[in-house]
Amino acid sequence: MVKKAILPAAGLGTRFLPATKASPKEMLPIVDKPMIQYAVEEAISCGIEDFIVITGKNKRAIEDHFDSAYELEEKLRSSGKKKLLDEINKLSHANFAYIRQRVAMGLGHAILCAKPFVRDEPFAVILSDDIIDPDYHLLKEMIRVYNEVDCPVIALEEVPKTEVFKYGIIDGAKEGDIFKIRNLVEKPKPEEAPSNLAIIGRYILTPDLFRILEKQKAGAGGEIQLTDALKELLKKRTIYGYLIKGRRYDAGDKLGFLKATIDLGLKNPEVSEGLRDYIKEVSARIKSADAGRKR
Repeated sequence: MVKKAILPAAGLGTRFLPATKASPKEMLPIVDKPMIQYAVEEAISCGIEDFIVITGKNKRAIEDHFDSAYELEEKLRSSGKKKLLDEINKLSHANFAYIRQRVAMGLGHAILCAKPFVRDEPFAVILSDDIIDPDYHLLKEMIRVYNEVDCPVIALEEVPKTEVFKYGIIDGAKEGDIFKIRNLVEKPKPEEAPSNLAIIGRYILTPDLFRILEKQKAGAGGEIQLTDALKELLKKRTIYGYLIKGRRYDAGDKLGFLKATIDLGLKNPEVSEGLRDYIKEVSARIKSADAGRKR
């Protein structure tokens, strides 16, 4: 059973500077919740309640967010705002541990930092800037696959061939709705990529990976890459890939962040109607401007 999740959150968030100069990227709000809360809620829906958050400097806001806020709670309680009180307390049953990654040495190193808490259990890794549509239960499907095959499972998405250099890419053979992975390549050139199946930010991993990460040498970017460690693990055991069937947003990218905000805003009953009307208004302005340029 998968009962623990690692949330790497020690990155510098340079793509969102200056907003992330002193504030964690993971705390940037999409509609009314920070990115990292979407990841936590996704895991809780799968029965996971123990979280190991890998943090760095200027990340204290993450700890504060998942902690109790007595003054705020009392204010909401005395004001009769039960709905808001329930909303900020709905994650209070979850358990959080925080580990400082002193030096940003890559995703593989961040996962290795969690070894004392994970011990000998399978675990999930969730990258919170990969937002999965909350109506699509990707992690739950991956855990189902893990329970069937008893092997690590990583999430895959088809990407344009021109964008493979942004991702870890797999070479694999399809077996039903999963891929048996033959090889993994970290950020290949388009002409050298074995496929367009990209590894995205959801993993179900096993503790034998830690032994590899402990010996793993720095790879691309001078960092300890998770893809390199998975490639080494592949020599010892089978790894499967699961091709996602729902919508995923790269919210670590400005355009992806805006797309996630719009789509999830359209699902939020408090703002959906007004947002829909505003999108129509903007669309009309764009069409008018385009028509003016063509005259």
